[in-house]
Amino acid sequence: MLTVSNLTVHRGSRATLHDVSLSLPAGKTLAVVGESGAGKSTLIAAILGLLTPSTGQITWNDAPFRRLRPALIMQEPRAAFNPVLSLHRSVMEPVVAQRITLPTGRLKRLCEGLELSLELLSRRPDQVSVGQAQRAGILRALLASPPLILFDEPLSALDAVTQKHTARLISDLQAEEGFAALIVTHDLGYAVAHGDRIAVLKDGRIEEVADADTFALNPQSEYCRTLRDAAIALGALEAAA
Repeated sequence: MLTVSNLTVHRGSRATLHDVSLSLPAGKTLAVVGESGAGKSTLIAAILGLLTPSTGQITWNDAPFRRLRPALIMQEPRAAFNPVLSLHRSVMEPVVAQRITLPTGRLKRLCEGLELSLELLSRRPDQVSVGQAQRAGILRALLASPPLILFDEPLSALDAVTQKHTARLISDLQAEEGFAALIVTHDLGYAVAHGDRIAVLKDGRIEEVADADTFALNPQSEYCRTLRDAAIALGALEAAA
């Protein structure tokens, strides 16, 4: 289980996260929702160890989080790869760096599930579509069997058809692989559809945490009701019957 306890993070003299506490069990999905500037990217950076908390701690199964190697799927899929390397070489980098021996056929099975050919992996990032690059990013994240994957706006760079396919694919792979998933997104419809729990950030603070279905039916705070109603008005979330 990922546990974030009383986390406060400063960027310069300004606190961008204030006393944030969250938990994420293995095999489950926590969707962290918020507007731009709410603190979502700061949370990801803190979990990855790129920012040092002013107070609080991050643990995995009650052990120091630095022992874990989470995987990250970035918002801009092609920009997440070295532009001069083949996708295959970039995909294999975490495996090589961690000196992992892959189970026989794992790369092939994941490629088939992601609808990626080995020929496509021989190309550079600028030689594939955004959707193909995103699926290659998912492949890289999954290959080393991490217990936790962090998704930073995983669908925002994709068209509507590719968004739907990729969201379903992530859910199917999680059911098969059993990894915990933390998704940061501004898309409340996606969060409710694919998250087990929803956490809403506002101005660096936790506004509300609830089961996804409960949140969609009855947000507790006025701010969260406004977000829910706006998502319904935009067609991103279905109104409760």
